[in-house]
This record gives sequence, C-alpha cells and structure tokens, in this order.
Amino acid sequence: MTLAVSFEVFPPKTAAGLGKLSDAVARLDDANPAYISVTYGAGGSDRQRSFDTIDAVRSATSTPIAAHLTCVGQSRADVDEVIDRYLALGVDHIVALRGDPPTGIDAPYEPHPEGFTSTADLVAAIKRRGDISVSVSAYPERHPQSPTDEHDLDVLAAKVAAGADRAMTQMFFDNRHFVAYLDRLRARGVDVPVVPGIFPIHSFPAVTRFADRCGASMPTSIAERFAGLDDDPVATHALAAELAADQIRDLTRHGVEHVHLYTLNRSELALAVCERLTEVSA
Repeated sequence: MTLAVSFEVFPPKTAAGLGKLSDAVARLDDANPAYISVTYGAGGSDRQRSFDTIDAVRSATSTPIAAHLTCVGQSRADVDEVIDRYLALGVDHIVALRGDPPTGIDAPYEPHPEGFTSTADLVAAIKRRGDISVSVSAYPERHPQSPTDEHDLDVLAAKVAAGADRAMTQMFFDNRHFVAYLDRLRARGVDVPVVPGIFPIHSFPAVTRFADRCGASMPTSIAERFAGLDDDPVATHALAAELAADQIRDLTRHGVEHVHLYTLNRSELALAVCERLTEVSA
C-alpha cells in the first residue's frame, strides 16, 4: 500500500513570513504530497492573506491546493465571493469549516444574520457552485462544544449528507480514539474517507496546551518520553519525528491510506516524519 501524505499551512502575517513559507512549501515538495491545505482567518478576517498565501504556494509548487473556508462571521454573499475567488485561483478543493469566532476557540457559534447556520449548509452551498471537492472536519475525541458523542456523529453525518467527499480529523495522539471513532462512523453508515490529522510535537508544552483547548488528550506515555526535553530542541525534534512516524505506521495497520500533517509553516519536522516512514518501508 502506498501512503498518501498532505500538509497544512497557514497565512503568515508578514511579507517576510510569506517568503519563508514559500521556501518551506518548495521543500515539502520532496515528499510528493497529495495536496497542501491553506487555512482561513478566524471569522473571515484577513481573507486577503489567504488569497496571497494561495498565490505564493502555487508559485512554489505544482502540488494541488485545498483552501479552507469558514462560515462564521460571514454572509452567504461573502462566502460566494470567496468561493468564486478560489475558483479563479485554480482551487477546486475546499475544506469547509464552521470556524472559530474572532473572540476565541471556546466562544459559542453565532451565525451571521445573513449567513449559514451550520457547516452542512456551507457544504451544500459549495457543491452548488461547481465541481468542487469538499473536505470537512472530524473529531475522534468529540468536538469540545458537542454535548454528546452521538451529537458529534450527527454533525458529521449531516455534512456528508450535504455532499462532503471526505473528513479530516482534529489532532489526536492515541490511535485507539481514531479506530473507535471510525467504527462508530461506519456503524452509522458514514462511509466517506476519514483522513487522520497528525500533529508532530515540536514543543511538548505548547502542543499540550493547544491539544487541551481542542479536546485532544495527551497520553501519559508520551508525556514521559518528553520529560526533561523542554530545553533541548534537537532531542525534541528527533523524538517528535519518531513518535509521529510510529503513530502513522500503526494507523496504516488499521487500513489508513492517507494522513494530513500539520506543519506550522515549517518543513523540517514534517519532512523528518516522512523520511522515517520511507526508511522503514524501503
């Protein structure tokens, strides 16, 4: 089995950052990614930076681009305008998300008065605009704002019923959560591909804080491996690559054929993970 890999990047805030991202994306080409996804500003903020980032990525690589699109804080007309801009940029793969409000990830969702009430509505709107592939989010450990596991499954099932072609998961560090989640989805009749989102641990304290806010648990066994390494970036990098590669190899034993790596706009760690996977399979 050939494992497909894709990468996620985000729009930098400065021209210098955009130049560094272009260099990173050019290096990521060495892994022959299936696509590179470009995130979107919270509440639709700074969407021009997303367009500029897509332009920069297109200039740095011939790899297909998946552009994120959120409905929070935007009217239907705003969303249609963004979709048309994406199509003009040659993007035919959109990652449809509800999005986090500008006030923060923990804030409740409040639809724009002239916007979409749910991500499923956004998916349906995108599908009506043309021949566009649509990915949506999935949460192996449940979305932090979902009251129950069943509600969480209902949300994803609605997005798939609206036309989503695949789901890409939030980060997780214990594959048992992903396997159990996939079993529950299949039992519900949700049969689209589910792509695991892999977050190499570049900084254990930082990733732990972020994972906690996203509802992703950190296994004690991993915490023990990183103990004492906070001031040792070389050792942290090596361990992060090892653990992420081990996690991906285990996922392939459960039938996973595609993983999505969160890069934080850096290439070194993501490529180190890919290199370890290649070394083992060679």
